[in-house]
Amino acid sequence: MSTPVTSRYEQDNFIDSTKKVWNFSILTEEDIRNFQNGTHYTLYEKFGSHPLKVLDKWGIYFAVWAPNATSVSVKGNFNDWKNNEFELYPRWDKSGIWEGFIPGLGLGEVYKYRIKGFQGIETDKGDPFANFWEKRPLTASITWDLQYDWKDLDWMNIRKKHNALNAPWSVYEVHLASWMRPDKNDEETYNTYEQITHRLVPYVKEMGFTHVEFMPVMEHPFDGSWGYQGTGYFAPTSRFGSPQEFKAMIDAFHNEGIGVILDWVPSHFPYDSHGLFMFDGTHTYEYADMRKGYHPDWNSYIFNYKRGEVKSFLISSARFWFDHFHIDGIRVDAVSSMLKLNYSRNEGQWEPNEFGGDGNLEAIAFIKDLNETIFRDFPDVQTIAEEATDWPGVSKPTFEGGLGFGMKWMMGWMHDTLRYFKQDPIYRQFNQDSFTFSMMYYNDENFMLPLSHDEVVHGKSPMIYKMPGDEWQKFANLRLLYSYMFTHPGGKLLFMGDEFGTTVEWNYKSELPWELMQYESHLGMKTCVADLCRLLKEEPAMYERQFEPGGFEWVDLNHRAESVMVFRRKGLLPEDDLLVVLNMTPEVRRDWKITTYGKEVWKEIFNSNEAKYWGTGDVFNPAPEVKEVDKINRLFEINLHLPPLGAIVLK
Repeated sequence: MSTPVTSRYEQDNFIDSTKKVWNFSILTEEDIRNFQNGTHYTLYEKFGSHPLKVLDKWGIYFAVWAPNATSVSVKGNFNDWKNNEFELYPRWDKSGIWEGFIPGLGLGEVYKYRIKGFQGIETDKGDPFANFWEKRPLTASITWDLQYDWKDLDWMNIRKKHNALNAPWSVYEVHLASWMRPDKNDEETYNTYEQITHRLVPYVKEMGFTHVEFMPVMEHPFDGSWGYQGTGYFAPTSRFGSPQEFKAMIDAFHNEGIGVILDWVPSHFPYDSHGLFMFDGTHTYEYADMRKGYHPDWNSYIFNYKRGEVKSFLISSARFWFDHFHIDGIRVDAVSSMLKLNYSRNEGQWEPNEFGGDGNLEAIAFIKDLNETIFRDFPDVQTIAEEATDWPGVSKPTFEGGLGFGMKWMMGWMHDTLRYFKQDPIYRQFNQDSFTFSMMYYNDENFMLPLSHDEVVHGKSPMIYKMPGDEWQKFANLRLLYSYMFTHPGGKLLFMGDEFGTTVEWNYKSELPWELMQYESHLGMKTCVADLCRLLKEEPAMYERQFEPGGFEWVDLNHRAESVMVFRRKGLLPEDDLLVVLNMTPEVRRDWKITTYGKEVWKEIFNSNEAKYWGTGDVFNPAPEVKEVDKINRLFEINLHLPPLGAIVLK
């Protein structure tokens, strides 16, 4: 239980203790002012349901924003769901907030708000600030508290270096329900947070990923939305257990040195009757003008970023997960759709902003405030944008005119790279420019390279079947792609199942095909990805200058016909430099000459063609021959054997 609170009502003896609901508030005038101005970022401490002690009586305090309501009451199991029995009080300041204290009510009570709103419309709504909800398909909120004894102090004290831009970033993207199920053929079965913890934490640790990213865990009614159409912005889904059990899972990751990122969706929400849509009978949380307020792609509704109360709600939601759940980052979904008024709209379906442009000025201001708030209050975390356009400065600081994100997904790299690798190797010589194009604009942003869930659904095929050739070539191509991805500058994100070359598209109703682990080809792929994760963490040149122009250098792009490309990754110390050689064809190239500067001794520290990866294992370079060819400029010629469809890394 929380500590007793003394409000202005209690101080002034305004409470009539004979009533079922006491006229009581914990909101101050400063709270109201900041809420309305869009500058209250801890609303979760005041809104929703909170256990309190008032006049020596324990109970639950409720506060909800319903500015167009004419009455709001709390109903639940505790009163057999009767309407209008426990009515809340409208605040005297016309803020649209309804509140009250119900003495004797405890934790674990199931409830909803009965709202009589515009034109007398009556609806039953879940609590927008609830910390716990019934398990779907049930839709009520549950009174709860979030007390938990954290055990991750060591991680919290040092996580700044793990979450920094000059740290290694290899992110394992996970959909919690379908990573593994108790019954893989029954979509109604879920592992609990505790069961997931026992299975997933050791797996991510074994693979060597630095971070795990969960597709939205915020409460949502429909499994088929994958969590991206949410109703509970302050609650982890009850599909797998309680908020405390979710905290324990994060705790377990932290105690293994693994950061936790959550997908977060401030771009839109569904029209489910218990959710935010038409909350008090009018467009409360969404724009009233459907040219701005309706999402044609997702049949959902767009937050009204102009409204201060909505802005306070959203930034409080983001901050909540850092504050109460110790997360290390948020990946903000669908940023492009927020920035553009004409996103997925034809001419005549949208209205320009006041300057005649297509930018949503209110959303831009919201995003900047969001990032400024998170980095001010939690300087040792990251915010990551899923943004697919050429919007400038997404990951630049707001004081430099940017949006303020820490990183941005590099969607252009993903599209160009997959297009290149899908080609028969004989044609790759004609498309080298598209492969190398990413480095033309790489330094515009702090990029994360994503091979995400979106690339293995809706008929796009699993990663292994995007690759050309026979079975051996498909696996070699995929190992080559991952090697290129991990040695390219920037953060890396890989969707679950991609690490072992799953042969089926992702299906949220099932689980990953873990039975593939009995085959050497898939086990070899998994081993290769684990070694790439380790290489990333062990070699400073792979991450120290990953967002600096000086951290990358092309060495040889002059062999288009052979489709061999060479680049250098550079760390803070010259002796840490790495050479990466990519042979994009199935031809073995022996005695291949590379001229570079600075070192006369090199050794091979990674080869994607090793037998343990299901490669041939017979083309390698234990001690490459090196000879000086220009003494003045310290140029050396390295003689190498290049494996088929292979990548090698030299140090």
